[in-house]
Amino acid sequence: MDLRKIKTLIDLVEESGIAELEVKEGEESVRISRTPKHSAQLMPQFYMPQPAPAAVPAAAPSTAAAAPSAPSAPAVDTRHRVKAPMVGTFYRSPSPGAKAFVELGQTVKQGQTLCIIEAMKMLNQIEADRAGVIAEVVAENEKPVEFDQTLFIIDPA
Repeated sequence: MDLRKIKTLIDLVEESGIAELEVKEGEESVRISRTPKHSAQLMPQFYMPQPAPAAVPAAAPSTAAAAPSAPSAPAVDTRHRVKAPMVGTFYRSPSPGAKAFVELGQTVKQGQTLCIIEAMKMLNQIEADRAGVIAEVVAENEKPVEFDQTLFIIDPA
């Protein structure tokens, strides 16, 4: 693209008042952008964190009234999540029509096979990395699973 075309495009952007123009010719491209004169002074923008409001300490003397309304601490989830180590298809049993490796409420030992994930025609057994009770089967049989997707939730024994 020659300089005369670029100059003409700049003049068109100035006259029309548009903020930005991009033109592509084959492999060449030109982007012309203009900003209003007053915004040039505002260009550097920085985020400044706001200090905590001073009203919070002022409310502290009424601790007796504030204590009941304070939210209780969330319960700690001690359940273990068995996650998919790879992308593939999730199978609960070794073959179609066969009994599932594990059922809901079943106690499992560390190292016990929980399911199979098929990836690229390879069948990969997924084992329990902790002992416990199967609290939830999250993945759906014969459906695709993603890497790091939760398959099972195990309650500690």
